[in-house]
Amino acid sequence: MITVLTGGTGGAKFVDGLRQVVAQEELTIIVNTGDDLLWWGLYVSPDVDSITYVLAGLLSKERGWGVKGDTFQCLQAMGQLGQPIWFHTGDRDLAVHLVRSQLLAHGMTLSQATAEIASKLGVAARILPMSDSRVETRVMTPTAGELSFEEYFVQRWFQDPVESVRFAGAADAEPAPGAVEAIQQAKLVLIAPSNPVTSIGPILAIPGVRKALLESKARVAAVSPIIAGAAVSGPAGILMSAQGLPVSIAGVARAYADFLDVLIVDNRDARNAEELRKSGLRVHCTHTVMRSSLDKMTLAKAVLDCVSAQDSSARSATE
Repeated sequence: MITVLTGGTGGAKFVDGLRQVVAQEELTIIVNTGDDLLWWGLYVSPDVDSITYVLAGLLSKERGWGVKGDTFQCLQAMGQLGQPIWFHTGDRDLAVHLVRSQLLAHGMTLSQATAEIASKLGVAARILPMSDSRVETRVMTPTAGELSFEEYFVQRWFQDPVESVRFAGAADAEPAPGAVEAIQQAKLVLIAPSNPVTSIGPILAIPGVRKALLESKARVAAVSPIIAGAAVSGPAGILMSAQGLPVSIAGVARAYADFLDVLIVDNRDARNAEELRKSGLRVHCTHTVMRSSLDKMTLAKAVLDCVSAQDSSARSATE
């Protein structure tokens, strides 16, 4: 059993690669919900939706979010009616938000609603939101005050300087049912190449998750979303700097330092990897940019092969 912590477009791409080399039944995906929002009165869970669409074969590869081939007639009509349209929800995507909101209104938890929707879409993997409690990533800026992550990222195109990031509600939240057990019982735990601050950070902020990672007997391997001192995409570098982390593979390693066994980095960071190995961390270099379906599959296979090889080496050393 493989447990994956993920969020954002990089995480969705990585899961897309995993599903090509691992049976879905072997995967448990714990997903960031710090980006969740109420939109037009509906409960939207962007990262959960992206993972669900990926595993269902429905994700738009062109956009990296939403449903492939979707239309946006409702969005256009809402704009004509004077409603906000900065969060681009497609028509087929909207159907998922409607069903989720209905299920929640009828008393289901977010975990239960997620499982119901995944099942209807033919997903065999287990998708778990990080918590059934509402946790919201909040970004403090000197220009616009405190913003939700989607306001900062989508509405304002992450152009504002960032002073700090916090996870409102995290301290009082509990992990979703089965999340801690999925980490404890996994043969391997993977941290996707997601933003360490706002995609993986909210998951780690839920009480009990980091402890489970520390105590898990499984190897914990992370793929760096930082290559040669810059984020592959999005505001990861900006947000890492705001949280006092170097924008480098060393910064990624520091974010996960207490539980990380292996860091997977791009070949362009080979020299930096040598420096990082001096700290005792195992670092593996490979091609990590995922532009095509083959790239995604190759990276997923490289990560699994790397961990498998290290396990074999460790067994040989003890014999």
